[in-house]
Order: sequence, then structure tokens, then C-alpha cells
Amino acid sequence: MSREKLLHAQYISLQFFKAIEENNLIISGKSEEQLNIEVCDLALKKFGIEKHWHKKIVRSGKNTLAIYPDNPPNRIIDKDDILFIDLGPIVEGYEADIGRTYVLGNDAKKLKLKKDVEDAWYEIQEWYQQQTVLKASDLFNYAVLKAKRLGWEFGGEIAGHIVGKFPHEQPADPKSLELDIHPDNHDDIYLRDADGNQRHWILELQFIDKENEIGGYFEQLL
Repeated sequence: MSREKLLHAQYISLQFFKAIEENNLIISGKSEEQLNIEVCDLALKKFGIEKHWHKKIVRSGKNTLAIYPDNPPNRIIDKDDILFIDLGPIVEGYEADIGRTYVLGNDAKKLKLKKDVEDAWYEIQEWYQQQTVLKASDLFNYAVLKAKRLGWEFGGEIAGHIVGKFPHEQPADPKSLELDIHPDNHDDIYLRDADGNQRHWILELQFIDKENEIGGYFEQLL
């Protein structure tokens, strides 16, 4: 049942992201901070989403190189910018985790980056679904290789993590990597939790181009 509820939370969140686009919130001249406020106001007013289980992220331009723990300075969105939004809405007590990239203008490299990171996500999902045993580290390395083959660098410290009923399972050791898709986590991601329940994983991809200071991001439930 939990997967169905997680898929429902994701469905509502995807409708939320669609509403962001339909309301034309992503425009140049606006700060990342202002867009973040407007996005969260929309979540509350239209979808009744009051809480987000992780920090709300809007990053544009060179800030798209930053990893999750970073807090880069607030930036004004340019007319030909690339940006991504990463949100963790809680819907009816279950967690979603959605990340999408947007491109303002027609810069070919930025548009390619947006397309590549999204296409790669679905290609990795298809590969993942063919596995019956899979180390988290092997999944991470597969994502890194996918980025490289497409001409990008993998930008994240992890390539995903678990989600569940809020708040989701936490490791006994706070320093443990067992619930992250991390290069040093060699556990099988198909292992069940301490109560014997199936774990549900988010795949998050961040592809970057350091020379041009641009990054693309795509994230959702595997």
C-alpha cells in the first residue's frame, strides 16, 4: 500500500509542478528566493500542501552547480538562464521528492543538458527494473557513467535515497550511508527495512558542466 500512496504523493506533486509552469512563475528578473516563496504559496493555495520534508531549492545559473547541502547566495534569474527546482512535498502524510530543470531562452547547450538529464533518468530506471540484486554503489556508478557518456559530469554526492511515510526510516547510526545511493554504500538496495517492509527509492540526477557553469537536475520515485 505504501508505494501506491507514494505514487499518489508524486502525482499530486507533478500536478503542482505543472501549475508552476501554467502560472508562468519562472521568469527572468525574479530572484531565486522570490520564486521559492511564490512556488510554496501556490502549493498551499491550490493543493493544500503545507509541509515539505526537506529544504526547498530553487537554483539558477552557476548556482545549479551547487550540491544539496550548499546554500549559495540568492541570485536573480537571467533571461537566458537554466534553473532547477527541487521540492519535497508531504501529501497526505507521504513524501514526494521532485526535481525538474527549466531553460529560459534557446541556448542549445542548456536545452541539451535539460533533455539529457531527463532522458538519462528514464534509461537508468529501465536498467534498474531489470535487476534483482543491486548494490547502491553500483547504481551510483552507473549514473556517473551515464553522465560521462552524454558529455557531462555527475554533480551530486549521492544519486538518491529512500522516501516513505513522513518521517521516513532513519539509520541507527546517523553517519550511516545505508539509505543513500552513495558510492560507499555497498548494500543491496532491495534489502527490506528492520520491520521487513520494502524500501522505496528516489533516483536523483545532477549533471553539470563546470566550464560553462551550468547544471541540470531530474528527480523522482524509481
